[in-house]
Amino acid sequence: MRDNVMQFVSAALPWIAMGIVLAVFFARAARRKNKKEKKQDYGSEGMTLGMCLGVAIATAMHWNVGLGISLGMLLGLTIGSGMEKKDGDE
Repeated sequence: MRDNVMQFVSAALPWIAMGIVLAVFFARAARRKNKKEKKQDYGSEGMTLGMCLGVAIATAMHWNVGLGISLGMLLGLTIGSGMEKKDGDE
């Protein structure tokens, strides 16, 4: 029973992660289209750090590295999108 659940999770998780990434991407695009001024956020920095941490955790836990990259990118994007850059930050 446990093997069946793990097989299902390993098969479905990349599709679920891809759906969440697309939902975040389109929600951000729609939000920016409605606003005239462009607000800067840490989305790209969050994705970069998330990918690095995802690979490190996946390697340490002996998981699939591809899942670690995608889940790290997803988590980094969601956290980075929520943080707005101030005027002095670049």
